[in-house]
Amino acid sequence: MDSDDDYASVDVAADPGVVKAMCLLVTQDCNLRCKYCFASAGEYHMHGSRLMSLETGKRALDWLVQKSGKRRSLEVDFFGGEPLMNFDVVRELVAYGRSLEQAHDKQFKFTITTNAVALTDEMIDFFNREMHNVVLSIDGRPEVHDRMRPTPNGKGSYELMAPKALRLARARGQRDYYVRGTYSAYNLDFANDVLHLADLGFEQISVEPVVADPACGYALTEDMLPALRDEYERLARIYVQRRREPGKWFNFFHFMVDLKGGPCLKKRLTGCGAGNEYVAVTTDGDIYPCHQFVGREGYRMGSVLDGSFDANIQRMFAENHVLNKEKCSKCWARFYCSGGCAANAQAFSGNIRTPYDMECELERKRLECAMAIYAVEHEDED
Repeated sequence: MDSDDDYASVDVAADPGVVKAMCLLVTQDCNLRCKYCFASAGEYHMHGSRLMSLETGKRALDWLVQKSGKRRSLEVDFFGGEPLMNFDVVRELVAYGRSLEQAHDKQFKFTITTNAVALTDEMIDFFNREMHNVVLSIDGRPEVHDRMRPTPNGKGSYELMAPKALRLARARGQRDYYVRGTYSAYNLDFANDVLHLADLGFEQISVEPVVADPACGYALTEDMLPALRDEYERLARIYVQRRREPGKWFNFFHFMVDLKGGPCLKKRLTGCGAGNEYVAVTTDGDIYPCHQFVGREGYRMGSVLDGSFDANIQRMFAENHVLNKEKCSKCWARFYCSGGCAANAQAFSGNIRTPYDMECELERKRLECAMAIYAVEHEDED
């Protein structure tokens, strides 16, 4: 039942101008050629530097410190392309960030997202010392992964990365990482990919639906929704069973919903904060609302090199909260998804305030499953 509260008194745009998180594109190049890559093999459909210089990276961290105001905890995700192709700069930027912490009373939480193809034991040791979180890109079963994530010569990448990714997961004690896969029309039985990853030994798993032009062969389409809903229910049943069996326990990201507490109201309304509290910086120092907006016309916000920053674009994104989205007004799930992804909305409707329908349908289904799982796992509690 919908609440009568219209939340009109909620100040969702508090602390204007404060930026607390940054996606740092240390490379716009990649050692894979993933078919569904929104970044066009890391180039983001742009021409420019393939590798971020140390100086540009330092300017980006300085900019974040300056824009963060009194906010102490700052988040930086090293992203690409493939960031390990510029690992020396990543290492130097972490050291530079640490040097800024005491001087400015800040604390950096660094994350890196990698396909693990170039991962070494030295890098794993470094990540374990310095990275708050590590995201590992792997789609699941070898045939599924290799079909969509080939190397530049067209060969599969599963055997190149899976053992290294598993080594990192174990070295981190199965904490502070997750494997992040993508499923498409080619594997509507994606629960089998989740289970494959769990059986390999990964305990923190996320497998996401592909977002693609409906005309391409691997896109998810409306006629697939019944099968996708059934697959989430099948995964939920298996998930509950496995978490009760010794040695079978794992987390699936979309089933981890805190129904007792969870984010504050402001976070539930604003979501990831893209374009307002969170930005992406390219190898050339250009600022965009998030990594998925990079290269899209009209969304360049400025540059860390000259200090420019478009406050009007920031305000547009600050106002892009769930209470300002007509399609969300009657949706029971709106305070769990926070209105969905602005980049997907803009790509499919041309408007950041009009959520992507497929995303909405799948999010509601996942939440239904998460609530059922929560009820089963807490049925003996008072």
